[in-house]
Amino acid sequence: MMFRQSISIKCEYERILGESLAEVASELRLVEVSDFIAYIRNGHMGNLESIVDSSTELFFRRGTIRLGSTSDVVLDWGVPPIVKLGMEFHNHDVSVYFHMILEADKAGLGIDYMNVYDKAGSSIYEEVEDKLRSALAFAKLQPVAHRSIFN
Repeated sequence: MMFRQSISIKCEYERILGESLAEVASELRLVEVSDFIAYIRNGHMGNLESIVDSSTELFFRRGTIRLGSTSDVVLDWGVPPIVKLGMEFHNHDVSVYFHMILEADKAGLGIDYMNVYDKAGSSIYEEVEDKLRSALAFAKLQPVAHRSIFN
């Protein structure tokens, strides 16, 4: 029973993170898949990092979401490519290490590791969902109201 409960809690954290990153995933899916393939296969992580940074800076504060240390691409005959980006989120004593999966018609993510700290710096598990939501909300940029210059 405990195992099943922890899986459902992890799924809830992934849902919360996924909802916050939906726009980032859409932005990343505008990049040519051949660029992802070339950069990942040739180890050009600086180029990949630039793509992730430019896709996240529209929606999140600088440095709160960044490329992690592992990325991969799945290429098989007769199957569209799948890009797996290792990513990190750090804000307000919340650290989440996750992978974002980009496919031709959808995107998803999975949390690999998450740490939430209290004021004393020790890891806590109570109120994790609230801390995660709060950290994501603070990291997310607020859209600027559109004003016409012709009024």
